[in-house]
Amino acid sequence: MSVLQAIEEKVKAVEEKLSKMPPPIKLKELIRNIRAARTQAEERALVQKECAHIRSSFREEDNTYRCRNVAKLLYIHMLGYPAHFGQLECLKLVAQPRFTDKRIGYLGTTLLLDERQDVHLLVTNSMKNDMNHNTQYIVGLSLGCLGSICSQEMCRDLAGEIEKLMKQSNAYIKKKATLCAFRIIRKVPELMEIFIPATRALLSEKNHGVLLTAVSLITEMCEKSPDTLAHFRKNEELVPNLVRILKNLIMSGYSPEHDVSGVSDPFLQVKIIRLLRILGKDDPDASEAMNDILAQVATNTETSKNVGNAILYETVLAIMDIHSESGLRVLAINILGRFLLNNDKNIRYVALNTLLKTVSSDINAVQRHRSTIVDCLKDPDISIRKRAVELCFALITANNVRGMVKELIFFLEKSDPEFKSYVSSNVFLACEKYAPSQRWHIDTMMKVLTTAGNNVLDDTVASLIQMISDTSAYHAYVSQRLFKAIQENYTMQPLVQVAVWCIGEYGDLLMAGQLEEEEPIQVTEDEVVDILEKIIQSTVSLPITKQFVLTALMKLSTRFTVAVEHIKKTIALYGPSLDMELQQRAVEYSKLFQSYDHMRAALLERMPPMENKNISGSQIEKKNKNNKPISKVENTDVSAVQPESNGLLDLIGGSAISTPSIEPNRPQKESTDLLDLLDLDLSAPAMPMNQPAMLLQPGLMPMSNNMTNLMDGVPAMQPSTNLLDGDMGITINNRIPSLTAFEKGGLKVELEFEKDTSPNVINITAKSTNSTTYPMTDYVFQAAVPKTFDLQLHSPSSNIVPPNNSAAVTQLIKVSNPQKAVLRMRLKIMYNINGMQISELGEVNNFPPSTYQ
Repeated sequence: MSVLQAIEEKVKAVEEKLSKMPPPIKLKELIRNIRAARTQAEERALVQKECAHIRSSFREEDNTYRCRNVAKLLYIHMLGYPAHFGQLECLKLVAQPRFTDKRIGYLGTTLLLDERQDVHLLVTNSMKNDMNHNTQYIVGLSLGCLGSICSQEMCRDLAGEIEKLMKQSNAYIKKKATLCAFRIIRKVPELMEIFIPATRALLSEKNHGVLLTAVSLITEMCEKSPDTLAHFRKNEELVPNLVRILKNLIMSGYSPEHDVSGVSDPFLQVKIIRLLRILGKDDPDASEAMNDILAQVATNTETSKNVGNAILYETVLAIMDIHSESGLRVLAINILGRFLLNNDKNIRYVALNTLLKTVSSDINAVQRHRSTIVDCLKDPDISIRKRAVELCFALITANNVRGMVKELIFFLEKSDPEFKSYVSSNVFLACEKYAPSQRWHIDTMMKVLTTAGNNVLDDTVASLIQMISDTSAYHAYVSQRLFKAIQENYTMQPLVQVAVWCIGEYGDLLMAGQLEEEEPIQVTEDEVVDILEKIIQSTVSLPITKQFVLTALMKLSTRFTVAVEHIKKTIALYGPSLDMELQQRAVEYSKLFQSYDHMRAALLERMPPMENKNISGSQIEKKNKNNKPISKVENTDVSAVQPESNGLLDLIGGSAISTPSIEPNRPQKESTDLLDLLDLDLSAPAMPMNQPAMLLQPGLMPMSNNMTNLMDGVPAMQPSTNLLDGDMGITINNRIPSLTAFEKGGLKVELEFEKDTSPNVINITAKSTNSTTYPMTDYVFQAAVPKTFDLQLHSPSSNIVPPNNSAAVTQLIKVSNPQKAVLRMRLKIMYNINGMQISELGEVNNFPPSTYQ
């Protein structure tokens, strides 16, 4: 028997077998059967049975029903069942000459294959052949599949074919080819140059689909490559062509083919305006050419429909980004003001978000809509309230601070707990910068304390204590107001902490009752001590609050005359306390009563006002309503804290981070006896920022390391050698010009320099500000220097950099340079912003010569 005869017999056997098998069911029948299934198990059984029939048909190489089987398999795939075994069958259908087979084949290829599977490369040759087909629909199938599954290899193989199709006269093919080019430059940006000549010619087309894809492609090119953007800007015809197309869309009459809610092709209008914004940014000539058309769009677009609002929003973004005229910018902000009155929550949110970005460039225009913005604070939608409160803080100036703060405090009273911390902190910053008077400032902050309750942050408490210390004329007024407040309610810990500190410092003024504007309260010394006892015994009082109370009682022992024994008994009760901090304070204070009573008055005298001096390298800066500097302490650390991360150890060759003592001859002591109270060693490590320690008189330094530090935001004063001397021994060092060490992503780090009293030591204060609209949280600043230097990095004033440059985070760096070498420093900065974790590296090698000479 010959080979030919054997093959013929085998073919006959297969044909006989197929003739006996029933034909596969149609797709409609399969859908009907699956939908009729009553349970998941029944449906699964039907699918498994049908998949078995489809596999058998694939093994038999049945070309008659391959198209039907692949169609059913795609439906099964859409239901979530595995269908990978049909991948090669799809490729076989793509290679068939019939359009119906190709259509199912390309559809299956798009659904079952992607660039992660090497099988998809087998379809490249079929795609290339179909792109040269005479039928436009087959060409369209090939282009559509390429746009869906193309990989980098496929893009490089077929980019030339796409470029040829973009030059064809057929608008249908040209549109799909342009979309493929869009996908290709996203996958392989270096292929962009191939499509630039063909893209310029597409803008002369009249077909809206071609124009839409062409504008999208040019926009993508300009966003991907600055060189391509510069190339299109040099083209003098591009912007006029875009302006002409946009003008025709605005002025054209009703066109049913492109009309959407009475607006002519809003999709194309939005795309053109977005491209104009990219071309006009930082280009005055291009901006001037598009000013008129943007004004026409802003005035002629229908605002009653959502499509019109979309065009207006894109127009506003374009006006604010390009070099537009002042009147046009006012018009754009007025459009956003109208958006705030819209019933659609999404439009109101978009308007607030855009105004928040705009307020820094044109605050006066935004101020006209202040009342509408304030009304948004009452919106039931929490996202709108959040944006509205951020915008309200950005709008505060010296002229409107009274009204805006009043509205914000009213909002604070009814706001959710998640708003209270943010609002209270920012109200304090606004009052600190724009307060019209000290009395108003104090009244406002006490209102915030009583309204926000336990949601007030620790740094706000510390800053408020510092502010009260500065306003010596109102010490009696503040003490009486706060004492009255804690008599009514002592469960709000921030309020209690501020009140207890003031009572401890100014208890004698509380008893004097000298108030000019209000009737003073009548209170006895025992009543004051009783209320402090209630606070320290309360179960709701935090450990830090109880530490405040013990220190306040100790200070009152020198302010009061009648209740001294009452105070001694109260302090003695906490000698056996289980809280180690309270126990240590109580024991030390009791010992001070017994063995050193003659020194008690000098050690516990009143803290002086916190003046505008450089205390232990702290950076002091504050602005009043006239932007004149007055004192504000930003950092209170008096000792170095070694950074936790070792990531900077090898940033500089042979360098390391070290924290040696700047004064090696000075012993680093840990006091173990009460006699060390007179040693006045400040070498203890700094406390964490979120755990403020007890506020002490400068002369009193108990043996606890924690007690050598002050509350975050209140400076630790260097004691003088004579406890009875009023001179605190503070020296103002020579100033050196500052420099900008890092500026990226809205974060700016400036370095300010001062000569230290120790030779060969320079004090560097890193001042970090945030110009974005989002706070930078978990902020970490680290530095490294070569081994020839010694570096001490103190802890920062905060781990949150507030937005809109509203406040700065400061951090002291001490650098010892015994060899007078040129200073170099590597920086590592980490923070979180808007849910993203950022890590940056930088180097500073342009220090002023006076820092190392």
